Amino acid sequence: MSSIEQKKIVCDIAIIGGGIAGLWLLNRLANQGFNVILFEKNSLGGDQTVASQGMIHGGMKYTLNGALTGASEAISEMPSYWQKCIDGEGEVDLKGAKKLSNHFYMWSSKSILSKMTTFLASKAIRGRINKVRGDALPNIFQDRQFRGNVYKLLDMVLDVPSVVEKLAKNYSNRIFMVDWGKTSWQKDANKKAFLNFNENEKKYVLHAEQFILTAGEGNESILNAMGESTPRMQRRPLHMLMVKHGYPHSFYGHCLGAETTPRLTISSHPCQDHKQVWYLGGSIAEKGVGLSTEAIITKAKKELFALMPWVDLKDAEWAALPIERAEPKQRNFNRPDKAFAGITKNHSNVIVAWPTKLTLCPNLADEIVFLLDKGNIRKSKTQLPELSFLDKPKISITPWKRVFGD
Repeated sequence: MSSIEQKKIVCDIAIIGGGIAGLWLLNRLANQGFNVILFEKNSLGGDQTVASQGMIHGGMKYTLNGALTGASEAISEMPSYWQKCIDGEGEVDLKGAKKLSNHFYMWSSKSILSKMTTFLASKAIRGRINKVRGDALPNIFQDRQFRGNVYKLLDMVLDVPSVVEKLAKNYSNRIFMVDWGKTSWQKDANKKAFLNFNENEKKYVLHAEQFILTAGEGNESILNAMGESTPRMQRRPLHMLMVKHGYPHSFYGHCLGAETTPRLTISSHPCQDHKQVWYLGGSIAEKGVGLSTEAIITKAKKELFALMPWVDLKDAEWAALPIERAEPKQRNFNRPDKAFAGITKNHSNVIVAWPTKLTLCPNLADEIVFLLDKGNIRKSKTQLPELSFLDKPKISITPWKRVFGD
């Protein structure tokens, strides 16, 4: 019986996970001249990325207790940063990616907003939140039944699949599928991880100066396969809702309630049949965890009618979407303020990362670049590895397209 042929492959950096965090990092590091490649086991932007509402916000949604917080200040510059990238003038090229809206809104009854009046008028947030009235109100609030207040935020909403597609297209020659049934982790005498690929009776061994795990929830299973227990991960479950309807007005906004989490968050996503899907999150998605599909849909119908009784959704199609947001482990299950990147205990060349929020992907890249500099990871003159034996992943479709088939 003949021995299996073995081929050694080398690169500077190998990213594991093709969500928006991994794709952003691939673009950032390739732009800097690193010999960097990315592996994805399913589809690009799958799971948590395409389940995002696409909000690129500056943290004002975290001021609902009437004060600036660590979370709000950590991401205050993110909308302008992303806008530069969309204009083709940033560190990552997003020119051609689509925006769904240039603004996001906060709205509520006068009684709820009264406790925040002084804060909303303060110098601390001047220019970041602006009150809108009359003809400047979004179309959905141009109704006699609306009696609340509306504020416009300097946030934007992106068409996430178009962002994923742009990031992937920029460096498509560096992106490959990985089959973990044929791939295994090993470690050398210097505690450096490497990958073994078994394909077509050939064995390929990939050595990277640095592996970076950006696989979201999948980071946990990869760490387990490597025998690592840190950095640890936590899951934040949500029960999102999707409403496909023919109501003519799109909307992107947070409804303020009595809690620090928005009572309801709505983003609108156009369909090919000229209808649209309202994607619902916020407190209703957090408190709906564990409810049956029927129960949470019934609850959401009542909530929308209570908040917008003039909106006709009687012929709408409804669906629920349970998802898990992956985050770095926090004391008391707190929400992390910033993106996280940390080094594993037992492997000297493995970084584990979670952006925690879509808007913080650039911040995550900054954290990782800092660790690379600290670890003295430098650009080599090696050629891109020959990985033609691996397939190429496709772009993931949105949850509403999967459910409603438009």
